[in-house]
Amino acid sequence: MTPENTSLEVSWKSDPRWVGITRPYSASDVERLRGTLRVEYTLAKAGAERLWKLLHTEPAVKALGAMTGNQAVEQVAAGLPSVYASGWQAAADANTAGQMYPDQGLYPVDSVPRLVRSINNALQRADQIDHADGENSTYWYAPVVADAEGGFGGVLNAFELMKALIEAGAAGVHFEDQLSSVKKLGAMGGKAIVPTHEYIKKIIAGRLAADVMGVPTVLIARTDAHGAKLIRSDFDERDKPFLTGERTAEGDFIFRGGLDAAISRAIAAAPYADMVWCETMKPDLQEARRFAEAVHAKFPEKMLAIDCASPLSLKKAIGEANMDRFHAELAAMGYKYQFITLAGFHSLNMSIFDLSRQYLSAGVKGFADLQERGTKAAKEHGYRASKQARFVGTGYFDDIAQVIAGAESAPAAPKDP
Repeated sequence: MTPENTSLEVSWKSDPRWVGITRPYSASDVERLRGTLRVEYTLAKAGAERLWKLLHTEPAVKALGAMTGNQAVEQVAAGLPSVYASGWQAAADANTAGQMYPDQGLYPVDSVPRLVRSINNALQRADQIDHADGENSTYWYAPVVADAEGGFGGVLNAFELMKALIEAGAAGVHFEDQLSSVKKLGAMGGKAIVPTHEYIKKIIAGRLAADVMGVPTVLIARTDAHGAKLIRSDFDERDKPFLTGERTAEGDFIFRGGLDAAISRAIAAAPYADMVWCETMKPDLQEARRFAEAVHAKFPEKMLAIDCASPLSLKKAIGEANMDRFHAELAAMGYKYQFITLAGFHSLNMSIFDLSRQYLSAGVKGFADLQERGTKAAKEHGYRASKQARFVGTGYFDDIAQVIAGAESAPAAPKDP
């Protein structure tokens, strides 16, 4: 065994970061697959380390889905510690095909990596602008958690997608157990899932990719078994308690989805993932507690993630009386990553719809009111985009031009007040 292999094996056994993580491969396998030149993935590595620290020092880490880099900057400016890059939102209007799709795996596989890169580029620009101006109070490199769907194919596809997300700077990545070729969005019924062993292999593929690249990516195993109605194979013994014995005309097996099926999947995946997540139609404290207790009965320290969004009214789903205690109760159950996948989609569309109606009815006054709200939010809460020139880096690039030109150049253009 080489010194590199020995060091890796020792790290896996002794570093608290890897407590409770099973790897069905060796350090020699990882070292053999790395090649001779070690490439550093600074954003992904720093983000993963920061996310891991936040998960272990904060009651819970809150995040909202961002569709653009600008949205991510404002999320961080408002104080959110993490940014979520949603596959649903990539499908809707942030994919490399330039199309509008439902969340059915129709968008190109490079879409979420591109979104993650765009988010990190925007956060980096915000950091550069502040640093050049001598303002360093905000930590801009919020860790980005990205949606890898079902890996867009088999285990090799999952391996390559994980690599692309790490190259883009993702700090955390989740893989799900839906069948990629007939993917349905989270709120749709009649989902088809892959056998448990295939699900686990994709999670292992993601871990192997992260190990090969030398990044401690936070790996999340999501199960869609709660709403599943079909499964491709009856081979895995762990799936048989949820089969009806019937098959469809296409050859799929009828599957009895539900919370028990999701718990079974989560327990099977838990040794290979840092965190587990049960996708449901709506956030429900009773179901969340039952899921958490079942997982923790087998894996007491396993962290949990939860999507706090719902296609239904959240006030009705959660209950007005439960709103104030909702996040704290989830945190007490072990739900360390609490996020809303579709926040960017709804905020982007609602805000422009509202402005359009105001502009139509009141003309320029509608936009003037928006400007006033932005100016007030900038003064009181740190909203950035009201100073649009500074936001996109006009002063920063003027500074670069001055440095290049030297002392003989003309004075820089005045910055936004």
